[in-house]
Amino acid sequence: MQEFADIHALAAARGGSLGHSPWHTVTQDQVNLFADATGDHQWIHVDTERAASGPFGGTIAHGYLSLSLLPMFAWQTYRVRQAPAMSINYGLNKVRFLQPVLVGSRVRDGIELVEAKETPRGLLLTMRHEVEIDGQERPALVAEALSLVVP
Repeated sequence: MQEFADIHALAAARGGSLGHSPWHTVTQDQVNLFADATGDHQWIHVDTERAASGPFGGTIAHGYLSLSLLPMFAWQTYRVRQAPAMSINYGLNKVRFLQPVLVGSRVRDGIELVEAKETPRGLLLTMRHEVEIDGQERPALVAEALSLVVP
């Protein structure tokens, strides 16, 4: 866990790695709850019996489920001691789902601070996330996420 005194110390780390989150095991319960929350009950996610003979040999996490883990991973990877008033998701520049995540796989996020830009509303951070799958060469996804941090 990397720690920064305040948001300006974090901004000074731009261009560098913020580290890796701990490994997280994706469970079928998690996938089922995500399916319920989004209404996406496609069989490759929730029908373990059918998926066992499908193209991936088992159920897989939704791509958007993997993407939705980024905030959790960020909280596990770095902290700012003097917390800002708020930090909100500002959007995504680019997301690519490169490989499916089989249920039971362990994933973790490597985070890089690409840019920190002062704006009238606060500090706009651009983070590059690469969600790795334990034992796999290719990542599950690569995303560039934006956060607006209000000091």
